[in-house]
Amino acid sequence: MLTMFTLLAVAGGALRLALQWQMKARWGLYLALPQSLALLLLVWAFLPSWLVPVAFPLPMSVTLGAVFPDLLFVRRAS
Repeated sequence: MLTMFTLLAVAGGALRLALQWQMKARWGLYLALPQSLALLLLVWAFLPSWLVPVAFPLPMSVTLGAVFPDLLFVRRAS
């Protein structure tokens, strides 16, 4: 059985895939984050609410699903 963390991570990945597909179809752009920025977003989502000065609006699992491709693959300008 799937846990809530897994389902939210899949939802984040699906949201990222849909956004990337629409950007490519409409404007011919690819959505890519540098690995350092993706890691910074994950750390920010992981911090407890009393520690961050500005609240992060997404749970960690959704953030992980959205930035997972950027953490796995290095994209270079061609």
